[in-house]
Amino acid sequence: MGINTIKKRFFQGGLHMISKLLRGVLVAVLPIFIITGCNNQNNDHNQMDHDSKEMDGANMDMSANDKDKDNKTNEMEFAKPPNSFNRLASQNMIVTATKNVTRINTDDPIELSVMVSQTVWPATHKENQPGGIILVPVESWQIALASVDLIHHPSNGPVLFTKDQKIPDAVLKEINRLQPLGTADGTQIMVMGNLGKSELDKLKNFKLKQISETDPAAFAKEIDQFYSDIAGKTPQSVMIGSLEDKAKLYTLIAANWIAHMEEPLLYVTANDIPQPTKEALQQRKGKANIYLLGPESVISKEVENELKSFGTVVRIAGDTPVQQSVSFATYKDEKTKFGWGLNNPGHGVSFISTKTPELAIAAAPFSHLGKHAPLIWLENGTLTKDVYEFLARLKPTFTDDPTVGPYNHAFLSGTFRSISYQTQGIIDEKLEIIPATGEGHAGH
Repeated sequence: MGINTIKKRFFQGGLHMISKLLRGVLVAVLPIFIITGCNNQNNDHNQMDHDSKEMDGANMDMSANDKDKDNKTNEMEFAKPPNSFNRLASQNMIVTATKNVTRINTDDPIELSVMVSQTVWPATHKENQPGGIILVPVESWQIALASVDLIHHPSNGPVLFTKDQKIPDAVLKEINRLQPLGTADGTQIMVMGNLGKSELDKLKNFKLKQISETDPAAFAKEIDQFYSDIAGKTPQSVMIGSLEDKAKLYTLIAANWIAHMEEPLLYVTANDIPQPTKEALQQRKGKANIYLLGPESVISKEVENELKSFGTVVRIAGDTPVQQSVSFATYKDEKTKFGWGLNNPGHGVSFISTKTPELAIAAAPFSHLGKHAPLIWLENGTLTKDVYEFLARLKPTFTDDPTVGPYNHAFLSGTFRSISYQTQGIIDEKLEIIPATGEGHAGH
């Protein structure tokens, strides 16, 4: 073997050993680099995720703020009255209802009571027949209003009117149509106020109960006690309204709530609490939740302070009857669950002109069944700024599909003389569901 061959083999062997050593080092070291690299990558990812989350959070905040801004903008836009009208719109009309508004087309409270009864209680079968009927004197709004507390319980039935201590023929016919099933004790008709024997004889085929008290405060106390006896408990919450005629529009808005819920209505005057009202409040043993209807011009601060001896007092007030109705419709006591709290879409609303306030009592069942609608006054049959703003809160919108709602609906009590077709058209449009984009119904 030559010297060159020996050198060559030695060199190759050295290279082989070096190669093995390098491979060993790489096997040992490479995982460290890989792990370190992965850790660095993970740290980078974590940092990116953190940054991303922070950005997402910021975007969410911005989105929420933008949404609030959009809602405010939309509400302001929705609250605007129309700026142009079609003078021919009401010509040759053969319908009184529109898609979002049911009109009860009369200004006569007796006729309206029958029409509302037929709307709410078809009476085609047992499930939609009333339990009892409440007969009230059309001449006394205070007696009639306090009686509304019995619509929901125990009667599940309408208020129908008597006039001059007589039962109108239309009312007798409606009683016969309804064939009331009777309340828990079998009572089919509750007679409020004085009806003579000859009139009561017209109802001889029905089981009657009568409350003859004619003093409004004393009568309201009797209704409160009657309800409590039937229900087996005394409601802790009560509504307080003035029985004076000057406060009529402020107090009548109680009708829809007491027809819907258990709270009774008790009466005061501007500057005094009648003794029957005090006695009714004393039944709450100092723990009454008292909701006072009207501003201090209707019920004084002195009366409010005196009422505090019977429990907590919350005044729900508006400077005008319209504002009063909106204030009450939007009010909600989250602790006691008292109040409508209408501040979002998907509701019923009952509209009545301040020119025909007596219709409020007959229309009260619209808050008991169906759409459970609170009362909103229309000032002389028209929409004011307060009502436009109220309707703007209720305006429904949709993103993709209008068929899922929410929907609004209104009941309008009165003829076109008291509430014009134009006003009805505005209400109908303000209640209509529209795309959230405001781009109209194209494509839907």
